Order: sequence, then C-alpha cells, then structure tokens
Amino acid sequence: MPSWYDRHIMPRLIGCACASRPIMKQRAKVVPLASGRVLELGIGGGLNLAFYDPAKVQAVIGVDPSAELRARTAEAPRPEGLAVEVLEGTAEALPFEPGSFDSVVCTFTLCSVCTPAQALAEARRVLKPGGRLFFCEHGLAPDAGVARWQGRVEPLWKRMAGGCHLTRPIGGAITAAGFRLEDSQSMYLPKTPQILGWNEWGVASVA
Repeated sequence: MPSWYDRHIMPRLIGCACASRPIMKQRAKVVPLASGRVLELGIGGGLNLAFYDPAKVQAVIGVDPSAELRARTAEAPRPEGLAVEVLEGTAEALPFEPGSFDSVVCTFTLCSVCTPAQALAEARRVLKPGGRLFFCEHGLAPDAGVARWQGRVEPLWKRMAGGCHLTRPIGGAITAAGFRLEDSQSMYLPKTPQILGWNEWGVASVA
C-alpha cells in the first residue's frame, strides 16, 4: 500500500517539478504533433492536455497508476472540444488491442516506469501501422562527469521522486524497442541542474 508521503506529498512535488517553465516549453514542442486517436503514457496530472490540438486529435486516452495524479488530470486545463478519458493502468500492461492508436505520447514517463523496455514494447504493440511515438524524456547525460553524479544521487532521488531514475538511456532504449527515430534532438534544460536536466525529444515510428 502506498505510504502517506506517496499519496499526499509526492504527487504535489512531481506536479510542481514537471510544471516548471523549461519542462513546459519542452512539452509544447512535442504534444501538438500528435493526431488521431492518442494514447498518453503516464498522463499524471494532465500537464500535456493544454498542448493538444483538438482539430487534429480524435480523443486522448491516458493511463496512470496514481489515483491522486489521475484526479488532478480531471481538473487540468485543456482546449475546448478535446475529448479526454483517463484510465487506471501501467505503461507495461496496456489494456488495449494491438493497433488501437494513431499516436502514443510519452513525456517524462520512462524515468519512473518499472520496466522501460516493456513500456516501449507495449507502445509499439498498440500503435497502428504508420503510427508514431512522440517522446520527451530526461535521462542519462552524455558527459561522463555529469553521469557519475547522476549515479551518486539517483538512490536518494528515487525515494524522493516516486521512483524517478536519472541514469536511464533514452534514444537507445527507443530504438532497441523496435522504433526508428525520425527526428531526435537533445540538450541540457536551461535553469536546471545538469544531473536532472539532460533532455531528449522527438518522433519515432515502428522500424
């Protein structure tokens, strides 16, 4: 059973951290690209909803294991006319038939899922032929010095931040799951400690 901290404090901390200005700017680069029937992995507090284009999106179906974060999603701002459904679930075991979605959106989620490879395999499974994965994730920095500090800080960070990892690779994990990177960019987020700020984002299709 989740602790009092996990139920009451951690969702607020994650909500504040994931709504920082640099992170919201990154969301705005990726989310508007999604179209058709969209699955959002780890929809959390609904921070992406404001960036979807209802003229392009048939519906957004989000999954998240946290009841507290799902409740926040219900109150999150969104464009008028955007159809949203939020379900309890994990990215590693999606309750959908193969080929159910045109787009999968995954932002700041792979850091905290239990098994990133399985989450990405499930994303690939539920995408239609020609469907795309739109991602924006923080993870293992390319600079050895930063990466060493990420490894040192990660054990404490995971306990404070709901299982969030700092040392997970991003692009390599996506291609290993059978995706082809169509577009991929990266940088350290401004005004963010480097151990937390290495960010990769882009678009991938089934290889």
